[in-house]
Amino acid sequence: MAIFLHFGTNTFTDSEWGTGRADPSVFDPTELNATQWVSVAKDSGFSRVILTAKHHDGFCLWPSEYTDYSVKSSSWRNGSGDVVRELAEAARIGGVQLGVYLSPWDRHEPSYGKTLDYNEFYLGQMTELLTRYGKIKEVWLDGAKGEGEKDMEYFFGDWFSFIHQLQPESVIFSDAGPDTRWVGDEAGVAGTTCWSLFNCSNAKIGDTDSKYSGQGDPFGHDWVPAECDVSIRPGWFWHASESPKSALALLDLYYKSVGRNCLLLLNVPPNSSGLISQEDIQVLKEFSEIRSSIFSHNLAKCAAVSASSTRGNLTDPRYSPSNVLEEGIYSYWTPNNVQSDWILYLDFQEVITFNILMVQEPIQMGQRIIEFHLDFLDEKGEWKVAANGTTVGYKRLLQFPSVRASHLRLVIDKSRADPLVSYVGIYMDPFSIVQHMSSLINGSEHLQQTTHRNYSGSSISKLL
Repeated sequence: MAIFLHFGTNTFTDSEWGTGRADPSVFDPTELNATQWVSVAKDSGFSRVILTAKHHDGFCLWPSEYTDYSVKSSSWRNGSGDVVRELAEAARIGGVQLGVYLSPWDRHEPSYGKTLDYNEFYLGQMTELLTRYGKIKEVWLDGAKGEGEKDMEYFFGDWFSFIHQLQPESVIFSDAGPDTRWVGDEAGVAGTTCWSLFNCSNAKIGDTDSKYSGQGDPFGHDWVPAECDVSIRPGWFWHASESPKSALALLDLYYKSVGRNCLLLLNVPPNSSGLISQEDIQVLKEFSEIRSSIFSHNLAKCAAVSASSTRGNLTDPRYSPSNVLEEGIYSYWTPNNVQSDWILYLDFQEVITFNILMVQEPIQMGQRIIEFHLDFLDEKGEWKVAANGTTVGYKRLLQFPSVRASHLRLVIDKSRADPLVSYVGIYMDPFSIVQHMSSLINGSEHLQQTTHRNYSGSSISKLL
């Protein structure tokens, strides 16, 4: 998960898309504290922050030598401030990765619309960002040009090569790669099928075919995972009239992004004081507590794990079914070659109650699983389906009405090659809509009462 930080003159003019004509003097975040931004991200479980160093209005949050339309023309820090530098230092100290967004569309710059001149201008600003502030983990850009605006051609191929030269370890986000791609919407939701495989040669930046972008391509030649960008508030920039989404809404987004093999890029915009608002912090705190309460206890770790087959001999730890209980992607279960049935069995000594399945693949070995399902043995001794899924990738989370059982089996129905499973998690989520509907269907309040007892005194107890 990563935090997006939309911040700039729009924060002070109550705008989303600035015109590029706002007076730089409006930018005056008197209490700006980048350390707070990083702490909020880190405390909430986010490992990266991405700053809008320049949005469509062209105002730069660093003192660019290519324009006066920047922080050096504002009264903030007496014109000597540098938001990018303050965030870079805070991120370095806090152990959080840093990313930058540099909008190709610039509504202030006079050279915009003159293809050669502006492409050189853009590369000049990119050079500043990628050579002054240490390691940049992600460079985020899009193909926005605006309806009815100046005609402009972006030299994306040249930009991408240049970025990789200056920051070899940085991944580049755009609508269609080259390193990570747009999921196809700004709702933070991936499709239920989502391949990290993609064909960059068949796509272009600005392509709005969300089905193609969102699903990926099982026959793709490029590894280009999808990102799910969404704002915690209705707008991307902070507005005093708006409030953040609830923690339960963020949990739902988590299942539909991280839980569908994507990175969740959650925008949390600093306010006009230069701080992340307390109401946003509270929601993120509750979101973090909810995730911890659900995923800190993997019920599967109490199970005896076996498989329909295992490569090599049963004593070889490299391929053992028990590897699926070890966190991380570098140990995994491997079935025998050329098998038609791929099944993992989880047998418990007592009945457990659960409604979440987590599956992970060792993606360094490729993304393989096409379809799978989870069965449970009912009271009559018959196997019943609890949940069906398609792609897995780095992480897949499935929600379903609560099940009580002591014998489970994870069945891989279809795979591009011999399926490999690195982790299996079985969890109980007492917070989500699926669980509440299940309780209503069963006419039981037992689970909710249990949850109140377990979490009373926590800020998440009120969510029930």
